[in-house]
Amino acid sequence: MALYSNKYLSLTFCLVIGFILVGNNFGADAEKEIPATKFGQNVGGPTMTFLYCYSCGYRKAFEDYVNILSERYPQITVSGANYDPPGFNMYFSRIVFAAKILFIVVIVSSFDVFGVFGQQIPSWWQHLLDNKLYACMMVFFVGNMLEGQLVASGAFEITLNDVPVWSKLQTGRIPAPQELFQIIDNQLQFTETIQENPDFVK
Repeated sequence: MALYSNKYLSLTFCLVIGFILVGNNFGADAEKEIPATKFGQNVGGPTMTFLYCYSCGYRKAFEDYVNILSERYPQITVSGANYDPPGFNMYFSRIVFAAKILFIVVIVSSFDVFGVFGQQIPSWWQHLLDNKLYACMMVFFVGNMLEGQLVASGAFEITLNDVPVWSKLQTGRIPAPQELFQIIDNQLQFTETIQENPDFVK
């Protein structure tokens, strides 16, 4: 009885740790998975929003555009955030994250999952328990790869005053700076409403 009590105590401990880590991940999604940033001081002026694929490495492209736009159009408030993947991909990625954490916790604690159900420990599971570091690293990297594939949208969507002006999902590419300048000029008619920064070097 004491043996089974210890097993269930270990299982409860693993589940509690797993749920805590999963809960922290879900609660921090808005901060970690959607890194929102905003630049500009003209609250009542034009606003430009970039929604980009953070896991695709487009954060650098966004920051480059922030620097360029702040020099040429300092009156525009620029903000950016992660583009949520379509469908159930985000939920699937969270399930993969939860499974990854629980799997690692079970391996580290050497919990006999098969023994709880009266089954003999398979050789592959025993191998994982004998090589905890290798098993945890494998689970961690494979889990991260699956999460990255699920949330990689490839998006780089741009809106100006809530009006879509560019979509990488439709065009297949990120706009060149001069293309974006032309779009901005045409959309807001800057020649009449907003003066460009005279110090900006074209």
